Amino acid sequence: MSTDVDTELLAELVAVRDRAYAPYSRHPVGALVVSESGTHYAGANIEVAHYKGLCAEASAIAAMASAGERRLREVYVIGPGQHLCTPCGDCRQRIREFATGETRIHVVDADGTLLRRYTMNELLPDAFGPDNLGLQ
Repeated sequence: MSTDVDTELLAELVAVRDRAYAPYSRHPVGALVVSESGTHYAGANIEVAHYKGLCAEASAIAAMASAGERRLREVYVIGPGQHLCTPCGDCRQRIREFATGETRIHVVDADGTLLRRYTMNELLPDAFGPDNLGLQ
């Protein structure tokens, strides 16, 4: 597996992570999704005092869906440290909603080194999704 992430994409990812609003956890996260059309949508985690904040992945997916796009080609996630900062359970389900079998989820460390790449099935095995309801 290559540990290289495109430098322009990485710059977008770091920039959005650095704009996270995480005063409570002090754990800023950035996400960048690449839609089927190749358009990039970025999002950061946004915390609020009652602890029901918005994850970075949800923020990026909301931007994509708000723009009228419905398919994810790739998802990139970056946290503040050298450890895996994988999507939470809720975000795994959100990603699943817009993913295909070809969607790849990439987790990079704070310096942009690729730590792990997942398929949707690896990230959320035996997932329930739109196809279970006859919507795809």
